[in-house]
Amino acid sequence: MPDVLLYEKEAWASGFLRLAGIDEAGRGPLAGPVVAAALIFDPEYIRNELGSTFEKLTDSKVMTEIRREEYFELLTKSKSVTIGIGIIESEEIDQINILKATHKAMALAASQINPQFALVDGLPVKGLPCESRSIVKGDALSISISAASIIAKVTRDRILVKLDAEYPEYGFASHKGYGTRQHLDALKKHGATPAHRKTFRPVAELNQLDLL
Repeated sequence: MPDVLLYEKEAWASGFLRLAGIDEAGRGPLAGPVVAAALIFDPEYIRNELGSTFEKLTDSKVMTEIRREEYFELLTKSKSVTIGIGIIESEEIDQINILKATHKAMALAASQINPQFALVDGLPVKGLPCESRSIVKGDALSISISAASIIAKVTRDRILVKLDAEYPEYGFASHKGYGTRQHLDALKKHGATPAHRKTFRPVAELNQLDLL
């Protein structure tokens, strides 16, 4: 098992006690926002709780919905955890592209909690309000990034559940905006909603057909 506090310990040893983990959810879907979360653990708290409270905390994508919700509630209610959330809606994603939108969401999330240093999942991110270290597969290697991934994913999933109530024919609550067969069939039948990303295939292709 990897030491999921390894990167945190290195940063703390360098004097960065306000260390944020940053991750995003929703880069690939056809609809809904991209959501990023930045999260700071109190160092003493996470050291003490890692082997018990957070023993099963890992990459949100491999956890069950029930367990994600449990950790979301624990993290958001803890006084030893500081959280920032950045949300970029579909319209802006279409305007500036998904990569820039993702980086902007991460910067917004981080700016809310003023970290001294950040551990970021994936590739380097421009525009963060502090120095950072990018870690490929960081959501499974750093407990701070894992926790941020939980916040980002649950926040986004809840937004898509609300969209489902507004547009029930699309099934947003089940597929969360990803391009499943159910979603693609609904797009062909009903067209795109304001929540859809108009520059993403196959939404863009449907719009082009409408113009013919």
